[in-house]
Amino acid sequence: MLALIAKALLSGALIVAIAEIGKRQPGFAALVASLPLVSILGMVLLWSGRPDAENMAHHAEATFWYVLPSLPMFLLIPVLLRSGVSFWVALVAGCALTIALYLGLMALGPRLGLRL
Repeated sequence: MLALIAKALLSGALIVAIAEIGKRQPGFAALVASLPLVSILGMVLLWSGRPDAENMAHHAEATFWYVLPSLPMFLLIPVLLRSGVSFWVALVAGCALTIALYLGLMALGPRLGLRL
């Protein structure tokens, strides 16, 4: 239980740090947010809980494929914001696009031989 609390606190601290950096240096905060820190932390924790090379390889490969559908969100949101759309509407639209692309990948990926 203590390990779970520590993981949650570390994850929360990372999010807070990015938000605080973003108040002063949005570009640098974006760089920190774009680093695969959560993925790396997740892989370290997964490995410590189940040190299985094939399981880790599958996890890392699936993570790569799931990152791709999330990228268009980061183009749609600024376009909408600059067009006068409110932040919350732009965020919901970006999330909806990402969900639709995730579903598309989940449907199409196995047909292309991707292990997701």
